[in-house]
Amino acid sequence: MKHSLLSLGGAALATSLLAAGLSGTAQANPDWATDKLADSNASALSVARFWAASNYVALKKATAYAPEAAAPRLSSGGGYSPDGRPGTIAPTGSERPTPSLAKNVNLPKTIGKVFFVANGRFKWCSATSIQSRYRNLVATAAHCVYDTASNGQTLDKWVFVPGYYQGKTPWGIYVGKQAWTHYDFDVYEDYDKDYAFVTVYNGIGFDRGLKDVGRLGDNVGGQGFTWNQSTGKPVYAFGYPQAPHPDGNKPYSGVTPKYLYGKPSGKVYVSAAEKVEEHVGLKGAFTPGADGGPWLTQYSSSRRLGYVNGVTSLFGDQDQNNRYDLITSPYFDGETADIYKKAANVWSGSIVRK
Repeated sequence: MKHSLLSLGGAALATSLLAAGLSGTAQANPDWATDKLADSNASALSVARFWAASNYVALKKATAYAPEAAAPRLSSGGGYSPDGRPGTIAPTGSERPTPSLAKNVNLPKTIGKVFFVANGRFKWCSATSIQSRYRNLVATAAHCVYDTASNGQTLDKWVFVPGYYQGKTPWGIYVGKQAWTHYDFDVYEDYDKDYAFVTVYNGIGFDRGLKDVGRLGDNVGGQGFTWNQSTGKPVYAFGYPQAPHPDGNKPYSGVTPKYLYGKPSGKVYVSAAEKVEEHVGLKGAFTPGADGGPWLTQYSSSRRLGYVNGVTSLFGDQDQNNRYDLITSPYFDGETADIYKKAANVWSGSIVRK
């Protein structure tokens, strides 16, 4: 269902109620929207048990989420649109930028898969832990949180599993509590705003009985965040590609994370179907499953930390040979920063009774 637009006064009141930890229906103002995922300890625990049942069989059966039917051919022109001064928030455990000098790329501990049920099927996207006040925040693509096929409902049984590997949950299962995204995606499915920030409860472990394993950021850290940056800075794009190319070729298994490296194009990539006018592009042959994965600037391979400056949104076929050769991300501007800051200050807590 679509979410109603509140008046500014109503939105402010709803924000104060949410900050106080009260549950409610979806809230929005012209720039941001928020929806509950698992809105009680009992429902969150039920979600965690669903994925952990029978030795994590549902996680093992999941496949890459690929909501688009075919690779769009994205046209380009114009330029990105900063809406203010650049800004940066340091990652957990790092007070200043730490560019990498390492020749080998160590994968971030913060990345993993978000699992959910879409149209009755077990699916995943990629995501990362990101810095927040309560160390409980995940960054991913909005289409990996909101079900575009059902016109705006959140995807069912949403969890984040950092470091996931073939049924293994090394740092636990983190159930989504509350999703934050731009109002234009929540209501109009505008892929120029295809990013989401999701607060998660403390992790749950099942290997030795039900156990609270602590906060996400305490266990794996959290990437920094940056916005209104020039697009010529090199980035690493991380994710778990799995789906085949449009021609059926399947180069990735989705079992382990992969990365792309390069300088994003500052041109505007346009796709009428997804209402895209202001995406930035990075050359590479990632396939779906990698969507939602972070684009990290100033990435330090030794610290495994950088700054989230985008998330993979679309996969393009520029030369029309039925193989993906481009990934795109929404441009992170001041509106993105405002939404991130709201999400980064919301508490979640434990779902296990002491």
